[in-house]
Amino acid sequence: MILDAAYAHAYACYQAIVSNAYFKGNASRPRSSDTVYRNGVNADSLLEGLVQYAIKVATSMALCTKQVKRDWFILRSLVSKDFKLKYRRSMLGVLWSVLNPLLMMIVLTAVFSTVFRFNIENFPLYLILGQTLFTFMSDATSSAMSSIIDSAPLIKKIRINKALFPLEKVSFALVNFMVSLIAVVAVMLFFKVVPTVNILWLPFLLLTIFLFSLGVGLLLAALSVFFRDVMHLWSVLLTAWTYATPLFYPVEILPEWAVPIMNANPMYYYVSFFREIALYGSAPTLEQIAICLLCGAGALIVGFAVFKKQEKKFILYV
Repeated sequence: MILDAAYAHAYACYQAIVSNAYFKGNASRPRSSDTVYRNGVNADSLLEGLVQYAIKVATSMALCTKQVKRDWFILRSLVSKDFKLKYRRSMLGVLWSVLNPLLMMIVLTAVFSTVFRFNIENFPLYLILGQTLFTFMSDATSSAMSSIIDSAPLIKKIRINKALFPLEKVSFALVNFMVSLIAVVAVMLFFKVVPTVNILWLPFLLLTIFLFSLGVGLLLAALSVFFRDVMHLWSVLLTAWTYATPLFYPVEILPEWAVPIMNANPMYYYVSFFREIALYGSAPTLEQIAICLLCGAGALIVGFAVFKKQEKKFILYV
């Protein structure tokens, strides 16, 4: 069908050229089978060239469509496999994606509301919103970082789009995050926090933090192939990043010297965005929207560029 449409389009272009451009002002117009010249151009040769070009374009489109379908099938299969492996031989299974953030929230709430006595309204909800979002980014980037090394046997055997492996890990982390939103909804119901229409900003938040995590994951995946120390350094950086992000403390307690560091922290804007729409029921500011989008797009561009530049060398180091 694609080839037929391309041929028809090429022939229509030819007819338009013959009827309008080549014979404008002429009383008699030749049949399509005639060979016509104008300014040294052969109309039949032009038609043949257009058809060949259209066939090439159509063939490329068909191959691209086939590749996309193949990659989508592989991606779904890998996510399904990871999902089954994670909860294999577990009595509660996928319920752990709901219970884990709830249990962590209870422990951290007991510590930070009793020992440190932070005066934050609906502190458990404040905590679980930041915790679940940061956990998504942490899990996505950490698993994406080791995805190429872990898939070395498959990469050596078959020709496959290597970017699928980091993409699959980030997608799997997103699935877990969406399941953990059940815990967030449960806490909102417990504290009688009614969502407003601004909760409709949630898909935008998920898209931008997905792009951000994917970009960082692609960058880490490429670097870890050549420098295995990156895997150890990243766990340390994530710990520091956790405490540098206001997950369990208010921003107001920060000293002045820490404010510029906070302003340079992308996760601060993602967490604040989430709390604005879910906890406070207010719309995000234009600054938050712009920064979240720029961080996501910027991280993806840098990560993808580095990954694509180095991916041909992966097979020599994995």
